[in-house]
Amino acid sequence: MERTTDFLIIGSGIAGLSLAIKASSLGSVAIVTKKEKSESNTNYAQGGIAAVTDKTDSFEEHIQDTLNCGGGLCHEDVVEFVVREAPPRIQELIDWGVNFTRSETLQDTYDLGQEGGHHRRRVLHAKDLTGQEIERALHEKIAALKNVTIYENHIGIDLILQKDAAGKTINCLGAYVLDIQNDEIHTWRAKYTILSTGGAGKVYLITTNPDIATGDGIAMAFRAGAKIANMEFIQFHPTCLFHPQAKAFLISEAVRGEGGILKLKNGATFMENYHPMKSLAPRDVVAKAIDTEIKKSGDEYVLLDITHRSREFLIDRFPNIYHKCLGYGIDMAVDPIPIAPAAHYICGGVAVDHYGKTSIDNLFACGEVSCTGLHGANRLASNSLLEALVYSHRVYTKIAKSFRQTEMSSVPIRPWDPGNTSQSDDMIVVTNNWDEIRRCMWNYVGIVRSDKRLERAERRIDLIRREINEYYWNYKVTKDLIELRNITTVAKLIVRSARMRKESRGLHFTMDYPETLSEHQKDTLIVHEKAVPETKGEC
Repeated sequence: MERTTDFLIIGSGIAGLSLAIKASSLGSVAIVTKKEKSESNTNYAQGGIAAVTDKTDSFEEHIQDTLNCGGGLCHEDVVEFVVREAPPRIQELIDWGVNFTRSETLQDTYDLGQEGGHHRRRVLHAKDLTGQEIERALHEKIAALKNVTIYENHIGIDLILQKDAAGKTINCLGAYVLDIQNDEIHTWRAKYTILSTGGAGKVYLITTNPDIATGDGIAMAFRAGAKIANMEFIQFHPTCLFHPQAKAFLISEAVRGEGGILKLKNGATFMENYHPMKSLAPRDVVAKAIDTEIKKSGDEYVLLDITHRSREFLIDRFPNIYHKCLGYGIDMAVDPIPIAPAAHYICGGVAVDHYGKTSIDNLFACGEVSCTGLHGANRLASNSLLEALVYSHRVYTKIAKSFRQTEMSSVPIRPWDPGNTSQSDDMIVVTNNWDEIRRCMWNYVGIVRSDKRLERAERRIDLIRREINEYYWNYKVTKDLIELRNITTVAKLIVRSARMRKESRGLHFTMDYPETLSEHQKDTLIVHEKAVPETKGEC
């Protein structure tokens, strides 16, 4: 069944939702999201949004903190305009109903947090549930719009491309989408297709990300032939709760911002040996330091100690974290929190220009799925939600300039062709490969890498990819199969990018090339060798 919309937005985080609100003034908007509409990486964001809103702060200082964190790979022009465009984007959120936490001491001001890598308090937050508050407000705003429809429990399979006689991609026509609950595949034709699918933390065994973070948009764009950039830079959040019953619960960086101190199990501090900012050092430094100390001691975790702050303060500032820890028998007012690093954020993704346009016409990307150049080799804390807001606005402004003059393509699109596939009776292939790829990435492509580890990972991933590809073409498409295919594709991109970078920089550290080299101060770019969609319904 073919459906038509002006804007097909795949993903329902802050990037997709804020764009949908604005795009609705131009035409019809369809939002495809593979679980419930609020299930996204945004919803789990605890920290907040970094922006210059205080008169004692400055754009120049925020820009410099971002550049210092980015390991020499930030695109300075991008950093400049993202930081400077932050205040109006923050005001839009407030106008849409987002309730940021206000200062208890200064009238008509917001309570600003400080996080790793920032030299100023500039992080707006809603206690420690900022993402949840943003999602609430945006969904309430969208509910009042008549021409925005959210399709829950739908997952994109592949992009639909128009090609010339030589097989070269001309533009994107839409996407094939699986209706998970009804087991139907729909052909979506759109004037503009926007990827806002978030990250890919589920590529790794231990992650702070929700189960939906399987790199779908990155994999779809790669198969379509779009440029992919800097996939070697995986940010491991240094402070994930370590507890046998906890499923990768994030302890916000704001805990360190409010005075939390990293310690070994014996109570000794160690961050002074790694960075002058100590426990407030940037994430890559902290994660690597913790990983080093864990390997040296043989312990499974270190401690985050904020017991010197009052119980009243902790409950007020971190209500979610406090009660979650208490549920696991940890009273953070008297007990240091056991923590360990976990895969958290991808600084790379689908390469886009200053307006979110990919290398394929009519295909845009914004949010974590994209690589804008803002983060470079390491993201500054709480710059991610800001990036999503600024770029979703820029996508809108770019499209708005030519929307009325752009016609919907009338190129015929082949319906999805299931071929001779049958229903699988052997799902163990999917579950086993899902587990194996994630363990392989965790063991060999983690915080510290080496040529041998990467070679080992690549060999195993290639075997799994061949097995999955055979399985994909022989059996009916399911959500689990789509996600497995995507995390395997993303895993391959991460390993391939890591092998291409013969140095250590930012989030990529390899024992074989420990130095940072000026000749490698450039982005890692990958394009699919065939540059055509691997799909059962090519047009």
